Amino acid sequence: MSDKVYLTKEGMDNLRSELNELKSTGRQQMAQAIAEAREKGDLSENAEYDAAKEAQGLHELKISQLEETLSKAVVLKEESIDTSKVTALCKVKIMNLKMKREFTYTLVSESEADIKQNKISVGSPIGKGLLGHKIGEVVDIQVPNGVMKFEILDISI
Repeated sequence: MSDKVYLTKEGMDNLRSELNELKSTGRQQMAQAIAEAREKGDLSENAEYDAAKEAQGLHELKISQLEETLSKAVVLKEESIDTSKVTALCKVKIMNLKMKREFTYTLVSESEADIKQNKISVGSPIGKGLLGHKIGEVVDIQVPNGVMKFEILDISI
């Protein structure tokens, strides 16, 4: 599997903005919480201090994960997306053959996935199952509650 993370320009901008916020304001807030907890006495019995240090560790982990994602990020331009088959960042219209219902999803990276906006991750069961297939193909996709059959109706940007 590729180490690359495919993002839209908007997704890349959002990750950079989040990272900047965590490094600046977030770190200041963590330092302030630790300082306030330290003022409350003996550190060996100070649960608030321990909690603040743990929160700081999780905060730094989040920063590290974002930096790693950004280091692997490749911004895909719409004009470079091949719509002859399902790929990352394309919009795919599918028919659930059992339910006889149509769905349209945009396949995005994990960090951009948002089901409310019909954006599903290329790493999700449905996303993985659709990748590489063409219009007119019927695809059997293994999902947690069984196998679903989808027909690919359209692929666009």
